[in-house]
Amino acid sequence: MPGMWWVLGALAVVALLAYLAWTAHRVKRVHVRAQSGARALDAHLLRRAAAAAVVAQDAGFTELYAAARRALDATPDEREAAENDLTRQLQAAELTGADSATATLVATSRRLVLARQVHTDLVRDALTARGRILVRLLRLARQYERPRYFEMVDPAPPVPVAPRPAQPADLRIPAA
Repeated sequence: MPGMWWVLGALAVVALLAYLAWTAHRVKRVHVRAQSGARALDAHLLRRAAAAAVVAQDAGFTELYAAARRALDATPDEREAAENDLTRQLQAAELTGADSATATLVATSRRLVLARQVHTDLVRDALTARGRILVRLLRLARQYERPRYFEMVDPAPPVPVAPRPAQPADLRIPAA
């Protein structure tokens, strides 16, 4: 049955082409997701900077306000340094009160932490897909910009310092 080898060869070629098409689609999909993650991270960074500017203006923190304005006005090349400076200023500032501006800043900072984690995971996936041997040999990722990690100080959300309620003397726990 010499004709059977042609059928098996044709099936092998079809299987190889299907695998290549699937791989190319996977590379495209992870790069599109990485770009979407970068846009979402950028949006959350802008929201946090705007919220920090409002809080700094209301509380009179001039250094925090200046850092927030630099973060809002930063070009893409300056963005990491400006956001790191804003994060350090937020960590150094003692935010008090339960006003809506501070609550918005805390909520925005928490969402930023999540957006940064998602962005990091998506970039890692895209770089892993780019690093596969077949993708490199066939240059399947050449039309996509290489995704970059966003390096910044851990943006732990600022915790507003609430005044401690006074404890009556009879409710205090005696020291042993």
